[in-house]
Amino acid sequence: MAQPESAIRVSTLELFFDLVFVFTVTQLATTLADDLTLRTLGNVLLMLFVIWWMYSGYAWLTNAVAPSSTTRRTLLLAGMTGFLLMALAIPEAFGAYGWLFGFSYLVVNVVHSALFMQAGPAARAAMRRLGPMNILAALLVLTGGFLPEPYRHLCWVCAPLVQISAGYLHRIEMHSIAAGHFVERHGLVVIVAIGESIVAIGVGFGGLPSGPGEILVAVLGLCIAYYLWWIYFAGDDERSEHVLAGVTDPGRRAALARDAWGYAHYPMLLGIVVAAVGVKKTVGYAFAPLHWGQAIALSGGVALYQLGHATFLRLLRISGVAHRVVAALVVLAVIPLGHVQAVAQLAAIPLIMMAAAIAEDVPRVRRSGGTAISTFGRTPGAPPD
Repeated sequence: MAQPESAIRVSTLELFFDLVFVFTVTQLATTLADDLTLRTLGNVLLMLFVIWWMYSGYAWLTNAVAPSSTTRRTLLLAGMTGFLLMALAIPEAFGAYGWLFGFSYLVVNVVHSALFMQAGPAARAAMRRLGPMNILAALLVLTGGFLPEPYRHLCWVCAPLVQISAGYLHRIEMHSIAAGHFVERHGLVVIVAIGESIVAIGVGFGGLPSGPGEILVAVLGLCIAYYLWWIYFAGDDERSEHVLAGVTDPGRRAALARDAWGYAHYPMLLGIVVAAVGVKKTVGYAFAPLHWGQAIALSGGVALYQLGHATFLRLLRISGVAHRVVAALVVLAVIPLGHVQAVAQLAAIPLIMMAAAIAEDVPRVRRSGGTAISTFGRTPGAPPD
């Protein structure tokens, strides 16, 4: 008997897979922190896109093919190995270890296609076009690892273009999406990524005395991470599951899954990476001015995350878009504070996010007669306004 959609939940093996994937997020943050330049940011944009595309592909995979046999679990382990080796190669993905990144990425794609061919007839039919295009993108990344510039970057730019095209050229309606599992899987990777950003910031404290400045940075960094959590998890995750589950047309449901949990989540993950870099740059310099690039990273990362979530809400027609956009703009407006004193900008960002959270929930509480109970009064799972 088929398992009810609501009962299909994320397995511990999938969570294990997510922990390996999120190591790539840590590596991207470390790489950008070590060289905070536009060139490195561009490289991080490219790496994160191709990595996220295949992580999302594995989320679709385990949504259709449960890792319930030794063969499937072994293949999933091979995919995890590919992600781990990619993460190790990230600092030199556009240098000496481009070949390792490319080869590992090819393994990830081949394993993904092999596992997907064990799904139902419809999914296998869809993969006959999607699989070769994914592997073509991986071959472009691998080829770039052996080429000099500018051909290396040209191959890397072409890879995401192939992947984006693949998302529209194959028969997406042939994918079956279990809403509960799909939403939970993406939510878990977001919360793990936020947690890893805290770890990345904590590493920056190594060897430093725990003075007032360091303590203040740690507390404010945690506050920023908390509000990143709040934006995603204080009710909208449950409401998004209800929206996705309510779409009965297979093509519309799959397209919504692709756009909202694929494309809209990309700027959210990028925002986590960039914000972690910004906070890390304040460690040891709480009462000193930040360089413009560091101040932009601090506010820009948080704003990216908020705008990504605003796009997510807009695609799902869930309320809260205006609050995210306004908060993002105000967060960007405090960039000059960091150029005066790092801690001023670091303190202003969570205050802005808190104010936006309160402003978003007060109307809901009033409409519900003051009975809504959750973080700042939001009722989890409440329908869109």
